[in-house]
Amino acid sequence: MHARTFVPTLAAAFAAGLLVAGGPAHAASGAPGAQPLAARVVTYDASASAEFKSAVDRGAAIWNAGVDSVELRPVTAGQRANIRILADNGWPRALTTSLGNGTVYIGRQAVTQGYDTVRISAHELGHILGLPDRKPGPCSKLMSGSSAGVSCTNPYPDAAEKAEVEGNFGLAPARSTSVPHGVVLVD
Repeated sequence: MHARTFVPTLAAAFAAGLLVAGGPAHAASGAPGAQPLAARVVTYDASASAEFKSAVDRGAAIWNAGVDSVELRPVTAGQRANIRILADNGWPRALTTSLGNGTVYIGRQAVTQGYDTVRISAHELGHILGLPDRKPGPCSKLMSGSSAGVSCTNPYPDAAEKAEVEGNFGLAPARSTSVPHGVVLVD
């Protein structure tokens, strides 16, 4: 008898602990009328992204339209950003410090070679959301990055990439091969 009452009580305590600790972005509850939690908000500062700011904003909007468990928002005045986005003359890359946190470099070298700025932005943000490079790969895979070729302008993650981000942020069962923190991913 105690086992039957203990398991639901333990599950409820675990779920409450996750909510207090900022755990998964959505509650998985079969209770009638249960409301999903709000998406985890990850802020980004694109003020140093120079000529790539609109591409960065478009890349963030693409992720926001594709996933429910995380929302990328521009940082507001006085707020510290989770993601810093910088323009430089090197190759695009991301340095993750933890899931949803890090620095993205939109490198002009790839743009000069003809790579699409919105695809670069969405790809690099994908790293911050926990996705690794998947090279070589087709244009239909956002995380195939530069291996898809200069002619590839697809900035949209496919269903598997979206599901992996949902899992990383707690909406779907995790099956991630996510990026280790503190690793620079050069595309």
